[in-house]
Amino acid sequence: MNDATPDSGPSTHAQTYALRFRRVLDFIDAHLDEALTVQRLSRIAHFSKFHFHRQFSDYVGMPPSRYVAQARLRRASYRLAFNPLEPITEIALQAGYERPESFSRAFKDAFGQSPTAFRQQPDWATWSAQFHWISHQEIDHMQVRIITTEPALVAALEHRDDPALLNASVQRFIAWRKASGLSPVNSSDSYGIAYDDPNTTPAEDFRFDICGAVAAPVPENEYGVVTKTIPGGRCAVVRHQGSPDHIGGSVYHLYRNWLPHSGEEPRDFPVYFRYLNLRSDTPEHELQTDVCLPLR
Repeated sequence: MNDATPDSGPSTHAQTYALRFRRVLDFIDAHLDEALTVQRLSRIAHFSKFHFHRQFSDYVGMPPSRYVAQARLRRASYRLAFNPLEPITEIALQAGYERPESFSRAFKDAFGQSPTAFRQQPDWATWSAQFHWISHQEIDHMQVRIITTEPALVAALEHRDDPALLNASVQRFIAWRKASGLSPVNSSDSYGIAYDDPNTTPAEDFRFDICGAVAAPVPENEYGVVTKTIPGGRCAVVRHQGSPDHIGGSVYHLYRNWLPHSGEEPRDFPVYFRYLNLRSDTPEHELQTDVCLPLR
């Protein structure tokens, strides 16, 4: 007879290891304006500074300095695209470049476009290829709650193309919001309806609706925005913290970890996202999105 207490097992150790790196990556997102040295980051993770560089590189797929530089450039790219009145010199300084020429060179090396060209016409496909790797290793600690929602009448722009080009459709929808005034971003809920998994769906078949709540049906318009309804009913909801670009891990958690043990059955409507704050107003690490899985 074995009287030993059960071992916590490798999975628990892996989760603890992942949590320590999650803490580091969150810290980086929240402190991009500060000096982020290996010594400082190793203290956040409670790892030895002598091994942290190799541990980080193995876990994330690149050295800490490159990750930080790319994270700053990504933030800069959002500001260029979504804050058209913000001076490029100020964006460069916030990205850690005292000279605009150095910022322009680094930005073009990363994305193949100068900051000015990106602001005027972003190549989102090239941009997306650079950032698919910035993704926290997922850990199973998210809290799922079940709520009942009311139907939501929404204006929807139907994106039917490569998911790497989704941000171009987001820009088009923002332009419609500003031109029409029918779904003000500061007073209207914003949604995304995810019909397909971008990891398993051919790019040409990918479907995603970009939505904003409206009070009445949307008139015909040059932007291609149409009226739809997100049905009400029971939903399993998990709160996603951080960039929507990483939201796949939260969706995976609902389907892979929660649903099989819940006794619940999905309703005949795709998973959808309710964006609680928006990128142009909020630092990336503070973004919050409710991932909603409709239930019977």
